[in-house]
Amino acid sequence: MGVSSELFDFLRGVDTCTVSNAIETFNVRMRNEGFVHGGVRCMFPHLPPVAGYAVTGRFRAAAPPISGLCYYQRLDFWNYVAGIPGPKIIVMRDMDTTPGVGAMVGEIHAHIGRALGGVAWLTNGAVRDLVQVGDANFQCFASGATVSHSYAHVVDFGEPVEIDGLKISTGDLLHGDCNGVHSIPLSIAERIPEAVERIRQRESELIRFCKSPDFNAGKLEQILGETTPWSQTLEVR
Repeated sequence: MGVSSELFDFLRGVDTCTVSNAIETFNVRMRNEGFVHGGVRCMFPHLPPVAGYAVTGRFRAAAPPISGLCYYQRLDFWNYVAGIPGPKIIVMRDMDTTPGVGAMVGEIHAHIGRALGGVAWLTNGAVRDLVQVGDANFQCFASGATVSHSYAHVVDFGEPVEIDGLKISTGDLLHGDCNGVHSIPLSIAERIPEAVERIRQRESELIRFCKSPDFNAGKLEQILGETTPWSQTLEVR
């Protein structure tokens, strides 16, 4: 089950926090689920939001692989990435005891990823070549940066992984920006724009009131006591 190109266009123009509020109105998951929480952060907060289908895998960097030298030689992995519909976000779990010993993604990986329809990289490990990767407009969500790729090599791919509390399977719809990364349930994905519009309208009214000379605590209590779009549970069709 995929989503429309129009939805991808929409998600590239809206922040993750607003979309997260919209997801809550459908009551399809607990509010403490569905997003990355921990040490992973957005490496290029100046870049716009990204959205894509997850492509999952696992890698190690602290010790040499059994065969080959690095990820460039895993053509089966690149063929797998190429076979997933785009846009796509490459999600690789660092399996080392201490993640971040080496980075699998850098300048070359960013350009390969973009050539294969990728828009971002998500890992609990590290990235490198920050200036060059940023210049390539390839967003990264990682625990930090490092100098070396060390012995970065693919262990396996295609199986579900977990990145800082978010369980991800290939094909999941991910959305990320300077605030972080979350997943969007496909069952309600196409209805996100309408929910976002309701939330934006309500928030705009509230902010306008806060800036108004008529603002007072009593009126604020009244307004906040009214039913708000993000507190309503919408029917899942």
